[in-house]
Amino acid sequence: MLTADTIWISLPMPVFHLGPDDLILNLNPAAEQFLNASFRSLADVPLFDRLAIDAPMEEALARVRRDESPLFINNVDVGSGNRPPVVCNVQVAPVVGKRDHLLLLMEERHIAARLGRSHSVKSAARSAIGMAEMLAHEIKNPLAGIAGAAQLLSMNLSGEDRELTDLIVAETRRVTKLLEQVEQFGNLRPPVRKVVNVHDLLDRARRSASVGFAAKMHVVELYDPSLPPTWVDGDQMLQVFLNLLKNASEAAGPEGGMVTIRTFYEPSLRLRRSDGTGATLPLQVEIVDDGPGLPPEIAREVFEPFVSGRENGTGLGLALVSKIVSEHDGWIAVDSVPGRTAFRISLPVAPKDHGDRKGN
Repeated sequence: MLTADTIWISLPMPVFHLGPDDLILNLNPAAEQFLNASFRSLADVPLFDRLAIDAPMEEALARVRRDESPLFINNVDVGSGNRPPVVCNVQVAPVVGKRDHLLLLMEERHIAARLGRSHSVKSAARSAIGMAEMLAHEIKNPLAGIAGAAQLLSMNLSGEDRELTDLIVAETRRVTKLLEQVEQFGNLRPPVRKVVNVHDLLDRARRSASVGFAAKMHVVELYDPSLPPTWVDGDQMLQVFLNLLKNASEAAGPEGGMVTIRTFYEPSLRLRRSDGTGATLPLQVEIVDDGPGLPPEIAREVFEPFVSGRENGTGLGLALVSKIVSEHDGWIAVDSVPGRTAFRISLPVAPKDHGDRKGN
């Protein structure tokens, strides 16, 4: 039989028990995760010293205490000192038998919305593949002829005329490179999954980035050493991490900036597959940069093919990342405000019958 303590610990949404003076008397593990702090450090602390809710909460709490009836506040921004605001539905209810004691529950709306969008992103990616591959194949052949003809012409030219043929060759090569990216997007093989330590992949990605595009970035690693192994194609997931680190470096600009790689365990996240079955995704990887943030007009479609916030971006990098993560039955999301953009990847734990094997 379930006990009250078991139910309290198992609730997937943050819940706070408040005393008559709005001090935190208790909170569940989901609330600790939301505030990124332990109950020991939060006990007897005024709730609104640690939580900012964009609503008249003093009036709301007073009304619940006066009427002794629950109150629902929908679609409000809730934030704390160590995470950007998220849209939540907030519920406040009196505690039976304890006068002026309250329960405050928060349901993060962005999780449900993004889980739904992950399926639409996967469908959009598939619908773009056929057309993209066909166009890439049909365009590359005439481009090769144009470049060859321009090179032949340049042999008998000089001065400004040769500069024009050189421009033709350079532009055809640039377009050919773009088409090769399109073909890569369409030709990605199915993942060959093995037991993988996600920290090994992150370390390889960090070392590779630090000698290349992220040479001027200050990288901070906040790893949970107790994280169990995951069940992924190591090469493909390495490509995902490299792509996200590259995006973080490009967001910082030529002067460099700081990128934080964080891992942690979140047991409450569950993804429903298209066949109706469920899968838990407790392994979390966050790559956070301190750049200017995503342009608001593309923030919701950033994983769609051909959507880019950079002037010369192809819009395929994050679409490819999303496609790889989706093929692993994982989930990717982004929170972005000026000064903090966090890409979060949620992955499954390796099956128990494969737990004694090693993979790369």
